Amino acid sequence: MLNAVCLYFLIVIPGTAGEMCMSHTMKAVGEVTDFRPHSVARSLGRAMKLPSFWVGISMMAAGFFALLGMLSIAKVSFVFPATALSYAVGTLGGHLFLGERVTPQRWAGVLLVCLGVVLVALGKG
Repeated sequence: MLNAVCLYFLIVIPGTAGEMCMSHTMKAVGEVTDFRPHSVARSLGRAMKLPSFWVGISMMAAGFFALLGMLSIAKVSFVFPATALSYAVGTLGGHLFLGERVTPQRWAGVLLVCLGVVLVALGKG
């Protein structure tokens, strides 16, 4: 049980924080509008020069490997719905750390996702 809780934490928190780091990186790099291979490679090169890129990749990898571990000990019908809590963490992180404006409708959606996670957790057995 403790292993599952630790893995769940590693899926939701570092995985979502990694996605926020990547968002921060790509905002610093700028919008990618030209998708020719040379232009994409140039944007990727600029991104790779930023520490937030490497922190993001590392944290997303931790979340991915925790997900693999969780799938080895729990049913997929529980794991994927339960990890939807990362949407709530991402919304909160976007608001607090990236300065994003979150509308009341989005907060209502986050609340619905959280309620869904609770229902999934209660029906785990």
